[in-house]
Amino acid sequence: MPRLNFYIIIPVGLKIYKKYDGEKMALTLMYITNNPKVAVIAQKYGVDRIWVDLEIKGKQERQKNMDTVKSCHSISDIEKIAPLLYGSQLMVRVNPWDAGSEEEIKEVIRAGAQIVMLPMWKTPAEVISFIRAVGGKAKVMLLLETKEAVDCLDEILQIRGIDEIHIGLNDLHLSYKKIFMFELLADGTVEQICRKISLSGIPYGFGGIARIGEGMIPAEKIILEHYRLGSTRAILSRSFCDTDKIEDISQIESLFAVNMKKLRECEASAQKAGRKLLWENKIEVARCVENIVKMKSGRYLCS
Repeated sequence: MPRLNFYIIIPVGLKIYKKYDGEKMALTLMYITNNPKVAVIAQKYGVDRIWVDLEIKGKQERQKNMDTVKSCHSISDIEKIAPLLYGSQLMVRVNPWDAGSEEEIKEVIRAGAQIVMLPMWKTPAEVISFIRAVGGKAKVMLLLETKEAVDCLDEILQIRGIDEIHIGLNDLHLSYKKIFMFELLADGTVEQICRKISLSGIPYGFGGIARIGEGMIPAEKIILEHYRLGSTRAILSRSFCDTDKIEDISQIESLFAVNMKKLRECEASAQKAGRKLLWENKIEVARCVENIVKMKSGRYLCS
């Protein structure tokens, strides 16, 4: 059956070009783990990508005061998980481009990576070198998370060989010296980036999603923003299932079973959302972000 692609143009303020894939309209979901048992559970309940994270260079310094995941994954984790996957893809984030990148990329592809992600890039030269190093042996995903990357995005989008782009809000908001990562969603920065990428035809996504009903900004509001902005990829945040705090594998499976079902049901509703609801949600998210920034500055919390 031929692949179907079509566009829906939603005029919410400025035009937003929303791309749907006729074969799959649901978000492609990614979950970070190096635990083979957890990877199998995530796959069982519909997580599209298992993410092994090798990035360590510079991350501790950038995010030293943030409660973010600091990876201790390894090449051997890729080798353990790759044979277990039949419905999910194996994605690997390597380190930022440097003198050792070609060898690292060769190793992760040899170990079984199907998608390789480049973080913290700042120039077209780094992206071109990365694409050449992957050499068509895996999909190329760029993690856009620096102000310099945003500044050269027009040039980047002219480069052939980019399969996907993900907007990484943790580091990007630090690059812009913001207090809260979703400020970039509320102030139009993410929207401007999405609009540019959408016109190139490259699939894209942004940020992470907590459990439905949870998160500083409730996950269901963020999902509506994904649909408004044409995003087709999202990370399941650590709070979706924090395996650092839960060791009982049956409890982990229960969490995935319940919360993946809720998330997909929420998406089904989001797919039917009209312009009015999307606009109202955009305004509500901006209000919520404003209040969270005030709280982080010592004032009050979003209700």
